[in-house]
Amino acid sequence: MRPLPVGEHGLLIELDSAEEVGALHAELLRRAADGTLSSVGGTSRTTFGGEIVPAARTVFLGGLADPRGLIAELATWDVPPRPADDRPAVEIPVRYDGPDLADVAALWGTTPDEVARRHSGTTFHVAFCGFAPGFGYLTGLPEPLHVPRRDTPRTKVPVGSVALAGPYTGVYPRSSPGGWQLIGTTDAVLWDPRREPAALLTPGTRVRFVPLETTR
Repeated sequence: MRPLPVGEHGLLIELDSAEEVGALHAELLRRAADGTLSSVGGTSRTTFGGEIVPAARTVFLGGLADPRGLIAELATWDVPPRPADDRPAVEIPVRYDGPDLADVAALWGTTPDEVARRHSGTTFHVAFCGFAPGFGYLTGLPEPLHVPRRDTPRTKVPVGSVALAGPYTGVYPRSSPGGWQLIGTTDAVLWDPRREPAALLTPGTRVRFVPLETTR
């Protein structure tokens, strides 16, 4: 872990892998719940009002009461692997009808139907969120199934597009430019400000895609 102070009350912790990020994120959430992290303005160490935000290779903590004290503590921590999540997975209905489905099948050396079977047969985890409100970067596909981004990004990707790029699966919560490989579509609402929480997918959540119909 390489902790870097950010301003007066922030800390950015750099790590070497997504697995280490997931483990540290889970450990920080556990310690926040146990009252062993303190934030600015907290009435006691049982109240953590700061931010814990994972990314691809970092975890950011904001609103810490004593970030430099936490840096010293981190050197003594023995962070266990991310524990198994026994909460029910969020199920996202999907039609495997994306315009890049055949291209992904070719990259995988298989058929579009088999792409749908393998993808829907995988349990994903939300590693982190970003790019747009409600967009989660989902991990779970084995390395041989990682695919490159498109050589030429699209200027407009439809809302609800289910897509692959590198080690990640994602769902576009709104129409936007994008260069990921589009394999399907969903009507699930990824971001709704009237909902609590507004994001359907949050870091650490398990996700499964449920096919609505067979591939084209």
